[in-house]
Amino acid sequence: MTTKQRAYLKSLAMTMDPVFQIGKSSVTPGLTEAISEALDARELIKISVLQNCGDDPKEMGNMIAERTRSQVVQVIGKKIVLYREGKDDKKKIVLP
Repeated sequence: MTTKQRAYLKSLAMTMDPVFQIGKSSVTPGLTEAISEALDARELIKISVLQNCGDDPKEMGNMIAERTRSQVVQVIGKKIVLYREGKDDKKKIVLP
């Protein structure tokens, strides 16, 4: 992913609400599966890490991205933005 594409995805993610919240149970297999399904449906998702989660958001973002075969667009504070190119051409985000 180029820096221009990353910047474009960041701009799209700014207006999005988080789809998932990660709490004290951290990253479970069920959560990973649900995130993967959400990426299939939307391509770009935002995840919020709650205060009671003791794990580092950057490490969690990298772990989730690896498990879901997606890319970390950005991690700011306790927000993680992930992107995975979709298969459906009609819903596809067109990257610059």
